[in-house]
Amino acid sequence: MGLLKDVPSPGRNCTKCPRLVEFREANRMKWPDWHNAPVPSFGRRDSRLLVVGLAPGLKGANRTGRPFTGDWAGDLLYPTLKTFGLATGTYGANADDGFELVDCRITNAVRCVPPENKPVAAETSACRSYLEHEITGMPDIQVVLALGTIAHVAVLTALGEKKKPYPFRHGEIYDLAGGPLLADSYHCSRYNTNTGRLTEAMFHDVFRRVLAKIRS
Repeated sequence: MGLLKDVPSPGRNCTKCPRLVEFREANRMKWPDWHNAPVPSFGRRDSRLLVVGLAPGLKGANRTGRPFTGDWAGDLLYPTLKTFGLATGTYGANADDGFELVDCRITNAVRCVPPENKPVAAETSACRSYLEHEITGMPDIQVVLALGTIAHVAVLTALGEKKKPYPFRHGEIYDLAGGPLLADSYHCSRYNTNTGRLTEAMFHDVFRRVLAKIRS
């Protein structure tokens, strides 16, 4: 399938979230050569897997302009994708490293970096339409993998699903009515990996189960 038309995304100077705008402007003053803007999705839209994270990291995606690139979480996510045939090239922690995704696309529930990496509910809601467009704009999508509770809830909301029947559970895969499967994993953050809440083996097991669904 050829390249597909882009879906709507926030502009570089999106004004929907005053707190994030103020933080963005401060970061532009402090680090003028960084991306410091809403971070676009990464990967082709004719992929079958969509990975949804929380938000850009201050010194990761907010700096490089590519989801999970340049921060601790990407050091686990991107090698894992390559291990399972979902990426090619060498991950160099920068947006021009030549690393490419295969049958996988990555986005965030919130597109701008929040203070202390903690978006508030209003900011997740402000980005909801972009996540909706991501999901509906992927014609071959089969599975959405949510990294963490906030991403999980954001996906359910974007799909118009009730929350109670689908609680966040690491390793769970839900068959949503009329939509893609929803898979859950703890976020591959430094906190979760350093505390042992998420190990590489656990993360790999999630991808193994997801790919079994996609490739069955």
